[in-house]
Amino acid sequence: MKIYLDTIGCRLNQSEIESYAMQFRYTGHVLVASPSEADLAVVNTCAVTVKAAADSRKKIRSMKRAGVPRIVVTGCWSTLDPQTASDLVGVDQIVMNIEKEHLVPLVLNLPHNAFDTVRIARKPIPGIRLKTRAFIKVQDGCDNHCTYCVTTIARGSSKSRPAKSVIREVEAAVEGGANEVVLTGVHMGSWGKDFSSPVTLNRLVKMIIDETDIPRLRLSSLEPWDIDKDFCELWQDGRLARHFHLPLQSGSGVTLKRMARKITPVAFAELLMIIREAIPDVAITTDIIVGFPGETSDDFKESLAFVKNMNFARGHVFTYSERPGTPAANMSGCVPFSERKSRNALMREVVGESENLFQRRFLGKMVLVLWENARKNQNSGWTLNGLTDNYLRVKATSSHNLWNKFSQVKLTGIEGRNMTGQIEE
Repeated sequence: MKIYLDTIGCRLNQSEIESYAMQFRYTGHVLVASPSEADLAVVNTCAVTVKAAADSRKKIRSMKRAGVPRIVVTGCWSTLDPQTASDLVGVDQIVMNIEKEHLVPLVLNLPHNAFDTVRIARKPIPGIRLKTRAFIKVQDGCDNHCTYCVTTIARGSSKSRPAKSVIREVEAAVEGGANEVVLTGVHMGSWGKDFSSPVTLNRLVKMIIDETDIPRLRLSSLEPWDIDKDFCELWQDGRLARHFHLPLQSGSGVTLKRMARKITPVAFAELLMIIREAIPDVAITTDIIVGFPGETSDDFKESLAFVKNMNFARGHVFTYSERPGTPAANMSGCVPFSERKSRNALMREVVGESENLFQRRFLGKMVLVLWENARKNQNSGWTLNGLTDNYLRVKATSSHNLWNKFSQVKLTGIEGRNMTGQIEE
Protein backbone atom coordinates (compact mmCIF):
# COMPACT_ATOMS: atom_id res chain seq x y z
CA MET A 1 0.00 0.00 0.00
CA LYS A 2 1.22 3.53 -0.83
CA ILE A 3 0.85 5.93 2.10
CA TYR A 4 1.06 9.72 2.36
CA LEU A 5 1.63 11.35 5.78
CA ASP A 6 0.99 14.99 6.63
CA THR A 7 0.57 17.15 9.70
CA ILE A 8 -0.45 20.61 10.86
CA GLY A 9 0.93 22.33 13.92
CA CYS A 10 3.60 21.52 16.44
CA ARG A 11 6.82 19.53 16.46
CA LEU A 12 5.07 16.90 18.56
CA ASN A 13 2.74 16.22 15.63
CA GLN A 14 5.81 15.93 13.39
CA SER A 15 7.37 13.40 15.77
CA GLU A 16 4.20 11.32 15.72
CA ILE A 17 4.04 11.04 11.94
CA GLU A 18 7.72 10.10 11.91
CA SER A 19 6.83 7.18 14.20
CA TYR A 20 3.99 6.21 11.87
CA ALA A 21 6.40 6.36 8.94
CA MET A 22 8.79 3.89 10.58
CA GLN A 23 5.98 1.51 11.47
CA PHE A 24 4.36 1.57 8.03
CA ARG A 25 7.75 0.93 6.43
CA TYR A 26 8.46 -1.93 8.83
CA THR A 27 5.25 -3.66 7.74
CA GLY A 28 6.20 -3.41 4.07
CA HIS A 29 4.27 -0.35 2.96
CA VAL A 30 5.69 2.46 0.84
CA LEU A 31 5.64 6.17 1.72
CA VAL A 32 4.99 8.54 -1.17
CA ALA A 33 5.81 12.20 -1.71
CA SER A 34 2.35 13.43 -2.77
CA PRO A 35 -1.26 12.51 -1.98
CA SER A 36 -2.02 11.93 -5.66
CA GLU A 37 0.12 8.77 -5.47
CA ALA A 38 -1.43 7.43 -2.26
CA ASP A 39 -3.84 4.62 -1.45
CA LEU A 40 -4.05 5.93 2.12
CA ALA A 41 -3.40 9.34 3.69
CA VAL A 42 -2.93 10.06 7.40
CA VAL A 43 -3.50 13.64 8.55
CA ASN A 44 -2.40 14.67 12.05
CA THR A 45 -4.51 17.72 12.92
CA CYS A 46 -4.06 20.73 15.22
CA ALA A 47 -6.47 22.91 17.20
CA VAL A 48 -4.22 25.37 19.02
CA THR A 49 -5.79 28.32 17.16
CA VAL A 50 -8.86 28.91 14.99
CA LYS A 51 -6.54 29.08 12.00
CA ALA A 52 -4.92 25.74 12.87
CA ALA A 53 -8.33 24.09 13.03
CA ALA A 54 -9.28 25.63 9.68
CA ASP A 55 -5.96 24.51 8.18
CA SER A 56 -6.66 20.99 9.41
CA ARG A 57 -10.01 20.87 7.61
CA LYS A 58 -8.42 22.37 4.50
CA LYS A 59 -5.67 19.75 4.53
CA ILE A 60 -8.18 16.89 4.75
CA ARG A 61 -10.24 18.31 1.87
CA SER A 62 -7.08 18.62 -0.22
CA MET A 63 -6.47 14.89 0.24
CA LYS A 64 -9.90 14.13 -1.15
CA ARG A 65 -9.38 16.47 -4.10
CA ALA A 66 -6.09 14.69 -4.82
CA GLY A 67 -8.03 11.45 -5.15
CA VAL A 68 -6.85 9.60 -2.03
CA PRO A 69 -9.24 6.63 -1.63
CA ARG A 70 -8.88 6.34 2.15
CA ILE A 71 -8.18 9.15 4.63
CA VAL A 72 -7.35 8.55 8.31
CA VAL A 73 -7.54 11.57 10.60
CA THR A 74 -6.02 11.97 14.05
CA GLY A 75 -4.75 14.77 16.30
CA CYS A 76 -6.14 17.52 18.48
CA TRP A 77 -8.75 19.04 16.15
CA SER A 78 -10.35 15.72 15.22
CA THR A 79 -10.31 14.65 18.89
CA LEU A 80 -12.10 17.84 19.97
CA ASP A 81 -14.57 17.80 17.07
CA PRO A 82 -14.80 14.19 15.84
CA GLN A 83 -18.26 14.58 14.31
CA THR A 84 -17.21 17.42 12.02
CA ALA A 85 -14.07 15.50 11.09
CA SER A 86 -15.96 12.30 10.26
CA ASP A 87 -18.48 14.27 8.19
CA LEU A 88 -15.75 15.52 5.83
CA VAL A 89 -15.99 13.74 2.50
CA GLY A 90 -13.42 10.97 2.14
CA VAL A 91 -12.65 10.49 5.84
CA ASP A 92 -12.60 6.75 6.50
CA GLN A 93 -11.39 6.58 10.09
CA ILE A 94 -10.89 8.88 13.11
CA VAL A 95 -8.21 7.92 15.62
CA MET A 96 -8.63 9.87 18.85
CA ASN A 97 -5.60 11.22 20.70
CA ILE A 98 -5.99 8.63 23.43
CA GLU A 99 -5.38 5.93 20.80
CA LYS A 100 -2.98 7.69 18.44
CA GLU A 101 0.07 5.84 19.79
CA HIS A 102 -1.54 2.76 18.24
CA LEU A 103 -2.66 4.38 14.99
CA VAL A 104 -0.69 2.09 12.67
CA PRO A 105 -1.81 -1.12 14.43
CA LEU A 106 -5.41 0.16 14.33
CA VAL A 107 -5.21 0.97 10.62
CA LEU A 108 -3.51 -2.33 9.74
CA ASN A 109 -5.47 -4.52 12.21
CA LEU A 110 -2.37 -5.51 14.17
CA PRO A 111 -1.94 -6.01 17.94
CA HIS A 112 -1.47 -2.74 19.83
CA ASN A 113 1.97 -3.87 21.03
CA ALA A 114 3.19 -4.86 17.56
CA PHE A 115 6.04 -2.31 17.60
CA ASP A 116 6.77 -2.02 21.32
CA THR A 117 10.20 -3.67 21.22
CA VAL A 118 11.11 -3.07 17.59
CA ARG A 119 13.96 -0.73 16.59
CA ILE A 120 13.30 0.56 13.09
CA ALA A 121 15.90 2.69 11.31
CA ARG A 122 14.48 6.16 10.82
CA LYS A 123 14.35 7.54 7.27
CA PRO A 124 13.13 11.03 6.33
CA ILE A 125 9.52 11.19 5.14
CA PRO A 126 9.40 11.97 1.41
CA GLY A 127 7.74 15.12 0.08
CA ILE A 128 7.20 18.32 2.03
CA ARG A 129 7.80 16.50 5.33
CA LEU A 130 11.37 15.61 4.37
CA LYS A 131 13.38 16.46 7.49
CA THR A 132 17.03 15.90 8.30
CA ARG A 133 16.23 16.42 11.98
CA ALA A 134 14.49 13.50 13.71
CA PHE A 135 11.66 14.56 16.04
CA ILE A 136 11.18 12.19 18.97
CA LYS A 137 8.33 12.38 21.48
CA VAL A 138 9.35 11.93 25.11
CA GLN A 139 5.98 12.66 26.74
CA ASP A 140 2.43 13.70 25.94
CA GLY A 141 -0.28 15.69 27.69
CA CYS A 142 -0.01 18.40 30.33
CA ASP A 143 -1.00 18.91 33.97
CA ASN A 144 -0.79 22.70 33.77
CA HIS A 145 -4.01 24.63 33.34
CA CYS A 146 -3.13 27.70 31.30
CA THR A 147 -6.48 29.36 30.71
CA TYR A 148 -6.06 29.84 26.95
CA CYS A 149 -4.82 26.34 26.13
CA VAL A 150 -6.99 23.76 24.40
CA THR A 151 -4.15 21.26 24.08
CA THR A 152 -4.60 19.98 27.64
CA ILE A 153 -8.23 19.24 26.82
CA ALA A 154 -7.29 17.48 23.60
CA ARG A 155 -4.30 15.49 24.91
CA GLY A 156 -5.13 14.93 28.59
CA SER A 157 -2.79 14.67 31.55
CA SER A 158 0.96 14.27 31.34
CA LYS A 159 2.31 10.84 30.50
CA SER A 160 6.03 10.11 30.09
CA ARG A 161 7.54 7.58 27.72
CA PRO A 162 10.06 5.17 29.27
CA ALA A 163 13.67 6.23 28.85
CA LYS A 164 14.52 2.94 27.10
CA SER A 165 11.87 3.61 24.43
CA VAL A 166 13.18 7.13 23.82
CA ILE A 167 16.78 5.94 23.60
CA ARG A 168 15.75 3.16 21.20
CA GLU A 169 14.23 5.79 18.90
CA VAL A 170 17.32 8.00 19.13
CA GLU A 171 19.49 5.00 18.18
CA ALA A 172 17.13 4.28 15.26
CA ALA A 173 17.49 7.87 14.12
CA VAL A 174 21.29 7.60 14.23
CA GLU A 175 21.13 4.28 12.40
CA GLY A 176 19.02 5.96 9.71
CA GLY A 177 21.58 8.74 9.25
CA ALA A 178 20.08 11.55 11.34
CA ASN A 179 22.65 14.06 12.56
CA GLU A 180 20.24 15.90 14.84
CA VAL A 181 17.46 14.73 17.14
CA VAL A 182 14.84 17.08 18.57
CA LEU A 183 13.10 15.95 21.76
CA THR A 184 9.46 17.02 21.88
CA GLY A 185 6.47 16.93 24.21
CA VAL A 186 3.48 18.98 25.30
CA HIS A 187 5.05 19.68 28.70
CA MET A 188 8.49 18.19 28.24
CA GLY A 189 9.80 19.44 31.58
CA SER A 190 7.35 17.12 33.36
CA TRP A 191 9.07 14.04 31.92
CA GLY A 192 9.58 11.36 34.55
CA LYS A 193 7.47 12.96 37.27
CA ASP A 194 4.62 10.47 36.70
CA PHE A 195 6.85 7.39 37.12
CA SER A 196 6.44 5.26 40.25
CA SER A 197 9.93 6.43 41.20
CA PRO A 198 9.92 10.02 39.84
CA VAL A 199 12.92 11.31 37.92
CA THR A 200 13.63 14.50 35.98
CA LEU A 201 14.26 15.50 32.38
CA ASN A 202 17.89 16.11 33.36
CA ARG A 203 18.32 12.35 33.72
CA LEU A 204 16.85 11.55 30.30
CA VAL A 205 19.01 14.13 28.52
CA LYS A 206 22.14 12.84 30.25
CA MET A 207 21.24 9.24 29.35
CA ILE A 208 20.84 10.14 25.68
CA ILE A 209 24.16 11.98 25.63
CA ASP A 210 25.95 9.14 27.45
CA GLU A 211 24.38 6.17 25.66
CA THR A 212 23.95 7.29 22.04
CA ASP A 213 26.15 8.71 19.30
CA ILE A 214 23.74 11.42 18.13
CA PRO A 215 25.93 14.32 16.90
CA ARG A 216 23.47 17.05 17.92
CA LEU A 217 20.63 16.95 20.44
CA ARG A 218 18.08 19.76 20.56
CA LEU A 219 15.24 20.28 23.03
CA SER A 220 11.99 21.80 21.83
CA SER A 221 9.72 23.98 23.94
CA LEU A 222 10.32 24.03 27.71
CA GLU A 223 8.30 25.82 30.34
CA PRO A 224 10.48 28.35 32.17
CA TRP A 225 9.53 27.05 35.62
CA ASP A 226 11.08 23.66 34.78
CA ILE A 227 14.62 24.99 34.31
CA ASP A 228 17.30 25.64 36.91
CA LYS A 229 21.05 26.16 37.06
CA ASP A 230 21.74 22.41 37.41
CA PHE A 231 19.87 21.74 34.16
CA CYS A 232 22.05 24.28 32.36
CA GLU A 233 25.17 22.41 33.50
CA LEU A 234 24.32 19.66 31.00
CA TRP A 235 25.29 22.07 28.21
CA GLN A 236 28.95 21.55 29.01
CA ASP A 237 28.59 18.77 26.45
CA GLY A 238 28.96 20.38 23.02
CA ARG A 239 26.46 18.02 21.38
CA LEU A 240 23.59 19.79 23.13
CA ALA A 241 22.22 22.55 20.92
CA ARG A 242 22.57 25.97 22.53
CA HIS A 243 18.92 26.80 22.04
CA PHE A 244 16.10 27.19 24.56
CA HIS A 245 12.54 27.80 23.41
CA LEU A 246 10.82 29.29 26.46
CA PRO A 247 7.20 30.41 25.97
CA LEU A 248 6.74 33.74 27.73
CA GLN A 249 3.19 34.39 26.42
CA SER A 250 3.08 37.88 27.97
CA GLY A 251 5.47 40.37 29.53
CA SER A 252 2.67 41.75 31.71
CA GLY A 253 2.45 40.30 35.21
CA VAL A 254 -1.30 40.93 35.37
CA THR A 255 -1.90 39.14 32.09
CA LEU A 256 0.28 36.20 33.13
CA LYS A 257 -1.90 35.75 36.21
CA ARG A 258 -5.05 35.64 34.09
CA MET A 259 -3.33 33.12 31.86
CA ALA A 260 -2.51 31.01 34.98
CA ARG A 261 1.14 30.91 33.96
CA LYS A 262 3.49 29.78 36.76
CA ILE A 263 5.99 32.56 36.12
CA THR A 264 6.38 36.29 36.63
CA PRO A 265 8.28 38.74 34.41
CA VAL A 266 10.89 39.17 37.14
CA ALA A 267 11.46 35.40 37.50
CA PHE A 268 11.59 34.99 33.72
CA ALA A 269 14.24 37.72 33.38
CA GLU A 270 16.31 36.14 36.17
CA LEU A 271 16.14 32.76 34.42
CA LEU A 272 17.43 34.23 31.16
CA MET A 273 20.38 35.71 33.04
CA ILE A 274 21.21 32.26 34.48
CA ILE A 275 21.00 30.56 31.08
CA ARG A 276 23.06 33.18 29.27
CA GLU A 277 25.73 33.13 31.95
CA ALA A 278 25.99 29.32 31.80
CA ILE A 279 25.84 28.90 28.00
CA PRO A 280 27.73 31.40 25.82
CA ASP A 281 26.03 32.48 22.57
CA VAL A 282 22.83 30.62 23.51
CA ALA A 283 19.70 31.38 21.48
CA ILE A 284 16.57 31.97 23.53
CA THR A 285 13.37 31.97 21.49
CA THR A 286 9.81 32.41 22.68
CA ASP A 287 6.05 32.47 22.08
CA ILE A 288 3.94 35.56 22.81
CA ILE A 289 0.17 36.02 22.78
CA VAL A 290 -1.30 39.48 22.17
CA GLY A 291 -4.89 40.56 22.70
CA PHE A 292 -5.63 38.18 25.59
CA PRO A 293 -8.98 38.92 27.31
CA GLY A 294 -8.59 41.82 29.70
CA GLU A 295 -5.25 42.95 28.22
CA THR A 296 -5.45 46.74 28.51
CA SER A 297 -3.41 49.18 26.51
CA ASP A 298 -1.09 49.60 29.50
CA ASP A 299 -0.74 45.83 29.89
CA PHE A 300 0.27 45.53 26.26
CA LYS A 301 2.79 48.37 26.55
CA GLU A 302 4.30 46.61 29.57
CA SER A 303 4.52 43.36 27.61
CA LEU A 304 6.04 45.11 24.59
CA ALA A 305 8.72 46.80 26.72
CA PHE A 306 9.56 43.56 28.53
CA VAL A 307 9.93 41.61 25.29
CA LYS A 308 12.23 44.30 23.93
CA ASN A 309 14.43 44.07 27.03
CA MET A 310 14.70 40.26 26.84
CA ASN A 311 16.54 40.34 23.48
CA PHE A 312 15.06 37.12 22.14
CA ALA A 313 16.85 35.46 19.24
CA ARG A 314 13.51 34.74 17.57
CA GLY A 315 9.84 34.62 18.51
CA HIS A 316 6.40 33.50 17.41
CA VAL A 317 3.71 36.13 17.96
CA PHE A 318 0.14 34.83 18.16
CA THR A 319 -3.03 36.87 18.01
CA TYR A 320 -5.24 35.53 20.81
CA SER A 321 -7.76 33.06 19.46
CA GLU A 322 -10.80 31.97 21.50
CA ARG A 323 -10.87 28.20 21.90
CA PRO A 324 -14.17 26.63 23.05
CA GLY A 325 -13.91 24.83 26.38
CA THR A 326 -11.06 26.93 27.76
CA PRO A 327 -11.56 29.29 30.74
CA ALA A 328 -10.25 32.26 28.73
CA ALA A 329 -13.07 31.89 26.19
CA ASN A 330 -15.52 32.99 28.91
CA MET A 331 -13.43 35.83 30.35
CA SER A 332 -14.59 39.41 30.21
CA GLY A 333 -12.64 42.22 28.59
CA CYS A 334 -12.59 40.89 25.05
CA VAL A 335 -10.09 42.86 22.94
CA PRO A 336 -11.52 43.89 19.53
CA PHE A 337 -9.99 41.84 16.74
CA SER A 338 -8.72 44.94 14.92
CA GLU A 339 -6.82 45.92 18.08
CA ARG A 340 -5.41 42.40 18.40
CA LYS A 341 -4.07 42.62 14.86
CA SER A 342 -2.54 46.02 15.55
CA ARG A 343 -0.82 44.74 18.68
CA ASN A 344 0.43 41.72 16.78
CA ALA A 345 2.13 43.95 14.21
CA LEU A 346 3.80 46.05 16.92
CA MET A 347 5.03 42.98 18.81
CA ARG A 348 6.35 41.38 15.63
CA GLU A 349 8.32 44.52 14.93
CA VAL A 350 10.00 44.38 18.34
CA VAL A 351 10.74 40.66 18.01
CA GLY A 352 12.12 41.22 14.52
CA GLU A 353 14.48 43.91 15.79
CA SER A 354 15.86 41.67 18.55
CA GLU A 355 16.25 38.81 16.06
CA ASN A 356 18.29 41.08 13.80
CA LEU A 357 20.48 42.15 16.72
CA PHE A 358 21.15 38.51 17.58
CA GLN A 359 22.10 37.77 13.98
CA ARG A 360 24.48 40.74 13.83
CA ARG A 361 26.47 39.38 16.76
CA PHE A 362 27.68 36.55 14.54
CA LEU A 363 28.65 38.41 11.36
CA GLY A 364 32.17 37.44 10.37
CA LYS A 365 32.25 34.44 12.72
CA MET A 366 32.72 30.76 11.88
CA VAL A 367 29.76 28.51 12.74
CA LEU A 368 28.86 24.84 12.25
CA VAL A 369 25.78 24.36 10.05
CA LEU A 370 23.72 21.23 9.44
CA TRP A 371 22.20 21.56 5.97
CA GLU A 372 18.48 20.76 5.93
CA ASN A 373 17.62 21.73 2.36
CA ALA A 374 19.57 21.50 -0.88
CA ARG A 375 18.22 22.89 -4.16
CA LYS A 376 19.93 22.25 -7.49
CA ASN A 377 20.70 25.51 -9.30
CA GLN A 378 19.83 25.98 -12.97
CA ASN A 379 23.40 26.47 -14.12
CA SER A 380 25.54 24.57 -11.63
CA GLY A 381 25.96 23.96 -7.94
CA TRP A 382 23.52 23.89 -5.05
CA THR A 383 21.74 26.40 -2.83
CA LEU A 384 21.78 25.17 0.76
CA ASN A 385 19.76 26.12 3.82
CA GLY A 386 20.44 24.90 7.33
CA LEU A 387 20.72 25.58 11.05
CA THR A 388 23.46 26.21 13.55
CA ASP A 389 23.02 24.66 16.98
CA ASN A 390 22.00 28.08 18.32
CA TYR A 391 19.21 28.42 15.79
CA LEU A 392 20.73 30.71 13.21
CA ARG A 393 19.26 29.86 9.83
CA VAL A 394 22.01 30.03 7.22
CA LYS A 395 21.97 30.08 3.41
CA ALA A 396 24.98 29.34 1.22
CA THR A 397 25.97 27.88 -2.14
CA SER A 398 28.21 24.93 -2.88
CA SER A 399 29.39 22.90 -5.82
CA HIS A 400 28.28 19.79 -3.90
CA ASN A 401 24.98 18.52 -2.50
CA LEU A 402 25.66 18.75 1.24
CA TRP A 403 22.16 17.81 2.42
CA ASN A 404 22.27 16.34 5.96
CA LYS A 405 25.97 17.15 6.32
CA PHE A 406 27.80 19.56 8.62
CA SER A 407 29.91 22.41 7.26
CA GLN A 408 32.03 25.12 8.79
CA VAL A 409 30.64 28.41 7.47
CA LYS A 410 31.80 32.00 7.75
CA LEU A 411 28.75 34.23 8.17
CA THR A 412 28.88 37.14 5.72
CA GLY A 413 25.47 38.81 5.66
CA ILE A 414 21.80 38.95 6.63
CA GLU A 415 18.83 38.44 4.31
CA GLY A 416 15.65 38.78 6.35
CA ARG A 417 15.46 35.82 8.74
CA ASN A 418 18.37 34.07 7.00
CA MET A 419 22.07 34.67 7.36
CA THR A 420 24.31 34.19 4.37
CA GLY A 421 27.65 32.50 4.53
CA GLN A 422 30.68 31.12 2.76
CA ILE A 423 31.43 27.42 3.21
CA GLU A 424 34.94 26.44 4.18
CA GLU A 425 35.56 23.68 1.62
